[in-house]
Amino acid sequence: MADAGIRWCETAAEALRDASLILSLVTADRALDAARDYAFLLQPGAIWCDMNSVAPDTKREAALAVKAAGARYVDVAILAPVNPARLCVPLLASGECAADAAMALEAAGFANVRLIGAEIGQASSIKMIRSVMVKGVEALTDEMMAAANAAVLACYYEKAGEDDLRWVFDPTLKADKADKLWCTEMTLKTSEYNEVEQNILDGQEAAPAYSEGTCENIGYDANFSNF
Repeated sequence: MADAGIRWCETAAEALRDASLILSLVTADRALDAARDYAFLLQPGAIWCDMNSVAPDTKREAALAVKAAGARYVDVAILAPVNPARLCVPLLASGECAADAAMALEAAGFANVRLIGAEIGQASSIKMIRSVMVKGVEALTDEMMAAANAAVLACYYEKAGEDDLRWVFDPTLKADKADKLWCTEMTLKTSEYNEVEQNILDGQEAAPAYSEGTCENIGYDANFSNF
């Protein structure tokens, strides 16, 4: 870790004592707690980049705690898996201090940061609306493969899945697309459930029927009760 410039700290207070840039990366159901529990340890003017997949209202609540402690809060949305993109993963940033945060993130090595606006919640809104579609496709793939297994057709989809599924996704679909979606869905059940549960549509007038269905599917499968 030392070779990578990472210093081990025994306590949160030690880690945050001289930190000017903090990246909050926890599960969706702990994002608000993290901001509230550790804001008092932040140095005046420190930038708290909330990179968690939560609803805009949750980020606005977290921002209140961070700002009350004299630090700066920025809404950051991660739009793709960090691996294999790593520091090139696309990030959206919004908030009054988004420009300062972008400069700090770029100085830390992040190469794909885009400013969205001056309001907390703008970046996360884009992320959460997008997640409804992405997680929905993953949940649908999960159900399809479960049905195929139940009908002893898994071997068919392994051999012919690329051609049969190509029209569902896009012309550049690779042979491992279904496997990738299924593996993502099954290995990240809990975090995806928390993320979709936070989805932006819950705060809108339109009934989030499809979003609720996706959330219910992921929550049900998280217990592996349909396998």
